[in-house]
Amino acid sequence: MSKKLMRKKRKSNEYFTKVHENAIVQYAATTDNKIRTQLYIHYIEPAFNEMVEKIVYTYKFTTLPNIDALKEECKSWLVTILDKFDPSKKSKAFSYFSVITKNWFIHAIKKNSRALKREIHMEDLQNTSNDYEQVTKHLVVEVSYVSERENAEFWYFLWKEMDSWDALKLKENERRVLKAIKILFESADDIEIFNKKAIYLYIREITGLNTKQVVNNLNKMRARYREWKKNWHQGKI
Repeated sequence: MSKKLMRKKRKSNEYFTKVHENAIVQYAATTDNKIRTQLYIHYIEPAFNEMVEKIVYTYKFTTLPNIDALKEECKSWLVTILDKFDPSKKSKAFSYFSVITKNWFIHAIKKNSRALKREIHMEDLQNTSNDYEQVTKHLVVEVSYVSERENAEFWYFLWKEMDSWDALKLKENERRVLKAIKILFESADDIEIFNKKAIYLYIREITGLNTKQVVNNLNKMRARYREWKKNWHQGKI
């Protein structure tokens, strides 16, 4: 790789470095408004500005009306949750706030879609049928793209969460069930599952446990999953 390309690649990552990561950690750890203000102005605000711009461009949120105002509104929202960042959960600040920002704009798209549909009144359809069809087609494509992207990221982050459970102090039976679930996830395209009973049968075969043992350990994982899903929908992941 040429030195020119190396310099260009390094420059693209400069807006959210370890320095900015540490600034957010320090911000969340202090209640001193003077320190928070300095950290925000000098480090956090420039990083947030660049991050929001890149996410808007990457996910094609530029089609939203009043996008500049929405970007400012999103950044204001990020400020209100800055102190909610918890580095002890081993999540990087960049990943944490990137997901929150993306979810914020997805919500804005859905809200805008509902508003547009309400504004197109039935009595105007005869005269504006072409416009209506174009708007509707655009909305379908836009929401479909975002939904597909959101769905892919949901499963990606869920898999990472399940991987992290391996590091927990699990009992042997619980570890067996977790391994079985991961096997089923990995083999989803190759197996036929018609109902819940079939899932239990597969897990029993893989683990060698009886139904009661499978159910008891699945319930523990359901609790972890519910907590993770709640955090996902709240933009904490």
